[in-house]
Amino acid sequence: MTSGVASGPGPGRRSSGGTGTGPGAGTGGGGAGAARGPNTARVLELLRTAGEPGISRPELAGRTGLTPQAVSKITARLRADGLVADAGRRASTGGKPATALRLVPTAGYAIGLHLDRDELTALLLDLTGTPVAVRRTPLDLGAGAEAVLAVAGAEVAALTAPGPDGAAPPLLGVGLAMPGPLDHRTGVPGRVTGFPDWDGYPLREELARRLGTPVVVDKDTNAAALGLALRGAAPDSFAYVHLGTGLGAGLVLDGAVVRGGRTGAGELGHQTVLLDGPPCECGGRGCLEVLCLTALARGELAEAARVLGTGAANLVRLLDIERVLLGGRAVLAAPDAFARGAREVLAGLRLPADVAVVTAPHPVAEGAAQLILAPLFGR
Repeated sequence: MTSGVASGPGPGRRSSGGTGTGPGAGTGGGGAGAARGPNTARVLELLRTAGEPGISRPELAGRTGLTPQAVSKITARLRADGLVADAGRRASTGGKPATALRLVPTAGYAIGLHLDRDELTALLLDLTGTPVAVRRTPLDLGAGAEAVLAVAGAEVAALTAPGPDGAAPPLLGVGLAMPGPLDHRTGVPGRVTGFPDWDGYPLREELARRLGTPVVVDKDTNAAALGLALRGAAPDSFAYVHLGTGLGAGLVLDGAVVRGGRTGAGELGHQTVLLDGPPCECGGRGCLEVLCLTALARGELAEAARVLGTGAANLVRLLDIERVLLGGRAVLAAPDAFARGAREVLAGLRLPADVAVVTAPHPVAEGAAQLILAPLFGR
């Protein structure tokens, strides 16, 4: 097992369109993670974006359209929960100086778990979305639910262990991301390619029971897309294409993650592009995933990039998206080759979408933690 600390900027101000599930999913919660109304979420988001300088109650009222009395009640509750603290007084403009309020980053934390086929990444985010610590450990997704959840539980325990002062970080919940297909609403995986034993397993319910904290479950690509959508530089419509031990896509249209009516959208890897092609573990033939991974296994990097670019082109044609973001360990092992290959395919088809590589070290785990944090801020 390896462990370490990672730090980076918190997410930007873009709305994610919501996740459909808040911190209360899976099991009950209270304190900072308790369900809150939309007005409180708007106030929290303004406090988050204000940063250390903070924002005054009159400014909150002006920005939200709420009455000063409503803002006072909301901020009083947030102070009582330890989420808000004074940030000093504003300079007087003739009346009584207003007290600025700021969000307390250490008032709550979320953990994101990325269950890959052969590795687990666990990431701790503070209330502002800033990474605090990260852990990575080998994992066999086919070892059975009992073994996998034992590893997940141990990593959560390590990230929430009491510090030198004897205090444990207050945990709002755990977001878990894994290969699909799965039902995001119920937290139940489907027939994960190569791992059919997960089909129908009550993952969210069982993990929440073991951890005693709220749990949200989503596909790895959806989680990464959510985290990327929250960053200020993200376009309104994009696809995150993830190539690692498998191939899939997370879709964002008009600022919202698209999961589909059965939360099965984005299964890019199992799009048939070669009729009567090689068999895929999903039961189909000629899938993008099997063609891309086979090319990689043969050392044919240019061919793998061309196959990936073909999938990206299909997404651009179907959804008219502005940008294709490439990520995953296979892409990061040769980012220039994959970006170049995808751009060449798009250019050859006269498709105008931009192609970029996601260089953030743990986008899936970070997005998984945002499954917990984002609803708290109405994002």
